[in-house]
Amino acid sequence: ASGNTIRFGAADIGGMYYSFANTFTELANEEATDYTFEVRTTAGSSANLRLLSDNYIELGIAQADLIDDAYKKNSNLRAIAGLYTEACQLVVRADSDIETLDDLAHHTVSVGAEESGTELNANQILEFAGIPDSIVTKKNLDYIEAAHELESGDIDAFFCTAGLTTTVIDELSRECDIRLISIGDNVIKKMLSSSDAYSATYIPSGTYKGQDEDIKTIGVKSVLVTSDSISDDLIEQLTRMLFEKTK
Repeated sequence: ASGNTIRFGAADIGGMYYSFANTFTELANEEATDYTFEVRTTAGSSANLRLLSDNYIELGIAQADLIDDAYKKNSNLRAIAGLYTEACQLVVRADSDIETLDDLAHHTVSVGAEESGTELNANQILEFAGIPDSIVTKKNLDYIEAAHELESGDIDAFFCTAGLTTTVIDELSRECDIRLISIGDNVIKKMLSSSDAYSATYIPSGTYKGQDEDIKTIGVKSVLVTSDSISDDLIEQLTRMLFEKTK
């Protein structure tokens, strides 16, 4: 660690990682450890795993589907605990002609920030849905940019893998009418067989304003990860804090 500062890699403001990281660092700073905890905004899961191995951060959150691959390349990574299930969410405006994944053809879609877990999931979902890059225009936008561009009509849809209820989507649903698109059984099956990090999940009706039905999708666990640069003693303190405080 850089002196006694522990840097926690979150992700974009408006997602669950950022909220979690802030709450977690506040709690950690209240505990009588010898360290100061700071949040660093990052692009998300892939970035956090890279920044851990570069020692730019000491703690981070990443999707379980990305950790397996990262561990093969860098055995310094350690998982502290599984946190909560994130849902792959596909959002369109309510008046959109997009009703299914197939309808994304010939539209402009945000697949998430570069190096985010959202980007990995969006690309896999599009591939399994049989939608090649040649017939869809992809943009790399973070959640806030994506919500803004959907509202203004600059994009037609955006993917967002995040815990429910996702703040950005919740706020967007109050600004403009939106719908969520189910991922579809066929694509869900392919996702489940591609990685055991995935589970079938759904976004319950009423999660967002105007959402009156359950939306089927893929879930993936978020995991609190660290590098071997921090002591076992500190990891033990953080783990205890996590399970005592985040009931």
